[in-house]
Amino acid sequence: MIGLRTRNGKEPALWSWLLDIRYKLIGREADKGLLFRIFIYLILLDTAYIYLKPILHMVTTMVKNADDLLDPAVNWFPRVIYLGNLQDAWEWLKYPKALATSLTMALAVALLQTMSCAVTGYAFARLKVPFKNVMFFFLLLTFIVPMQVTILPNIIYARELGLLNTIYPIIVPAFFGLGLKGALFVIIYRQFFSTQPKELEEAARIDGASVYKIFYKVMMPLAKPAILVVFLFSFIWTWNDFYLPSMYLADIETAPLSMGISRIATALRQQAEQYGPSVTDEAIRMSTTFLMIVPPMLLYSFTQRWFIEGVERTGLVE
Repeated sequence: MIGLRTRNGKEPALWSWLLDIRYKLIGREADKGLLFRIFIYLILLDTAYIYLKPILHMVTTMVKNADDLLDPAVNWFPRVIYLGNLQDAWEWLKYPKALATSLTMALAVALLQTMSCAVTGYAFARLKVPFKNVMFFFLLLTFIVPMQVTILPNIIYARELGLLNTIYPIIVPAFFGLGLKGALFVIIYRQFFSTQPKELEEAARIDGASVYKIFYKVMMPLAKPAILVVFLFSFIWTWNDFYLPSMYLADIETAPLSMGISRIATALRQQAEQYGPSVTDEAIRMSTTFLMIVPPMLLYSFTQRWFIEGVERTGLVE
């Protein structure tokens, strides 16, 4: 077929037309054709549907009234937008106080871990510290030892210090680079600082800068992607964490949102066992979940572009 030509040495018009169609469908390269793009878009749409379907179900369920919840013909689109379930969830959660508690705890832990883990990661990456490799090995062991193993002595210490039913046992460890997922954040910073050229530090030392000045004036401005990644991860994981607040804040009246959702679910289950299930139970659960995820979604919507860039530059995608 390649040798098919006319007398003047040109390809027939039909063959040229077929080649154009082939290049448009398959492409001159494997990832340039129309069929490949359609395949990629189908995968993206399927993946988006898998993640978006629960959110759409949550939103449509929480705005249904009792009639729409009982009507099997009403699936995705309610006949009437009903906000009573959302109002009930707001009151049951004591949302303003619970939101303030969750925000205070998540922001404090995120800020403290962002700074303390940066110092630790820089030390592991750049400084010559005795037994550094041994200490880093013990840091890696924290991934193996579950939190449930060490929670009992921590509760005893918090009780002896009079810190139970306060958020301080959750916040204070973050000041020392500990807390929820602290070891991972140290590794993220260590990975980032290890990739920076040594000439920057050498030039700063020639100018008379100390180790502390090199860290705060040279390295930290370069570490903005890692800082954003660590801050968002720490904020989201602390926001969603239920285990630690349930251990330290069991008797507190105004619990964070993560505990409030669990308490409402328990109350609805006990009510169903005593009086029978209610048609609005599922709608109230969806409403409490919606109130829980709105602040993180708003935060991520404003920082999405920098977050993705930070994940790529810190090596988390490798």
